[in-house]
Amino acid sequence: MKLLSVLSMALVGSADAFAPAPLNVHRTAVAPVSMAAAEGELYIDQNRRNLMNLILVGSAAVTVGGLAVPYILFFVPPGSGGGSGGTPAKDALGNEIFAKEYLATKKAGDHSLAQGLKGDATYLIVKEDGTLQDYGLNAVCTHLGCVVPWSAANNKFMCPCHGSQYAPTGAVVRGPAPLPLALAHLDVDESGKVVFSTWSETDFRTEGKPWWI
Repeated sequence: MKLLSVLSMALVGSADAFAPAPLNVHRTAVAPVSMAAAEGELYIDQNRRNLMNLILVGSAAVTVGGLAVPYILFFVPPGSGGGSGGTPAKDALGNEIFAKEYLATKKAGDHSLAQGLKGDATYLIVKEDGTLQDYGLNAVCTHLGCVVPWSAANNKFMCPCHGSQYAPTGAVVRGPAPLPLALAHLDVDESGKVVFSTWSETDFRTEGKPWWI
């Protein structure tokens, strides 16, 4: 009996030796703490996020605006100047034209080009009394856009491109041009500067509405 008791105790001891070790309770308890810390590191304050978004949108708007403004201004007609609100007439060098100095160098009947509204070539016409005509004539042919020279010998404007001809007033006397030369008001402001402004009333040559506005 004593022998059986000894054998039983030996078997129990050997079984305890191969039993699995108890689980590490502390290891599983640490995991939630570690996840909470990681989430804290990834969290971004909402106010800070809004500020970052505003900075991003603002910088993009400044960039787009800087590119768009010059593009838009390209299509805006040159700003008018002078006390009368007109656009100053300029010579070939870009200098503003003053009536007194200009007329001192021109003879009666002279038709010379100047820079007019929107930068278009425009004729200044000196009348027989030595003063400027109160309108300028746009030199762009209404057929296909050639600049029409003045022919003093023929007393008319004659287009070299397709043969269109215009009277001294700019009215069509020979096609294929379909319309008269565009008119512009011409005035001399208080400083003596020659200025152009848009002709918006009835065209005295056709008794109709101006085709250029």
